[in-house]
Amino acid sequence: MTEIEKYLKEYLDYLEVEKNRSRKTRENYARYLKLFVKQTGVQSPFAIDDDIVRSFRLDLNRRGIKKITQGYYVIALRNFLKYLIKRKLKVLPPDTIELPRVSRADIEVLGYEELERLLSAPKGGDLRSLRDKAILETLFSTGVRLSELCNLSRFVDLKRGEISVRGKGDKIRVVFLSNTAKDAIRDYMKRRQDAWEPLFVSLDKKGRVMGRITPRSVERLVSFYARKAGIPKKVHPHELRHSFATDLLVNGADLRSVQALLGHANISTTQIYTHLTNKELREVHEAFHGKRRR
Repeated sequence: MTEIEKYLKEYLDYLEVEKNRSRKTRENYARYLKLFVKQTGVQSPFAIDDDIVRSFRLDLNRRGIKKITQGYYVIALRNFLKYLIKRKLKVLPPDTIELPRVSRADIEVLGYEELERLLSAPKGGDLRSLRDKAILETLFSTGVRLSELCNLSRFVDLKRGEISVRGKGDKIRVVFLSNTAKDAIRDYMKRRQDAWEPLFVSLDKKGRVMGRITPRSVERLVSFYARKAGIPKKVHPHELRHSFATDLLVNGADLRSVQALLGHANISTTQIYTHLTNKELREVHEAFHGKRRR
């Protein structure tokens, strides 16, 4: 085992045990960092310098990997270096490694008109339609991850409009429901005639409750309503999370608050969205600034 492999194992153990991250997170970080070691041939963390990092990032880019995915590799490397510095080891400062600039093509965000059409696509007063409306409104109102949505409990305080969410690493955070989301959940729950604990349930063809809804079922229903709303591209539930984050930032929310609402452990993950909002602000400027001078 090389010196860097030894430190990598210690870091991954630290993630799982001390930071209480999931096995999936450990696997992802291991994949990102092991590729870095393999491609660069670096034997020690003390040998990592600007040139090695630049060479690795150039290789990722030439492979045609999306910028947002390249960002995950960079975030993993930066967090590994932060861990080493925490252990008082003199390694490359992580802040010297900039995140890649992410384009709109890499982070898929629905336009405002598309978003409104999607949210209003479920029609009818049957249980399935009311459930689907509540799911879409909750995704956009809270920015929760797909797995977090499926694990929500029906015991929601709609008067306060707050939900405690258990996110990655078993961390609890509070998210908030808009009035539209509260109304949608209230209408949906009025039609529920069961005692199942999950907030969102799966239904059979006759509309009978079968248990907790699955992530795959949510993916299918989002895709279905996107097509119904006339959105030409494939839409994933995560795009509503992206739309939630960018909507907050474009309208003036600070990055730290958005980080807390999204449940990001590191603000560097949230910073990916700032590249997108800069573009949104440019479009606002071009559309509205100096109109009298044209």
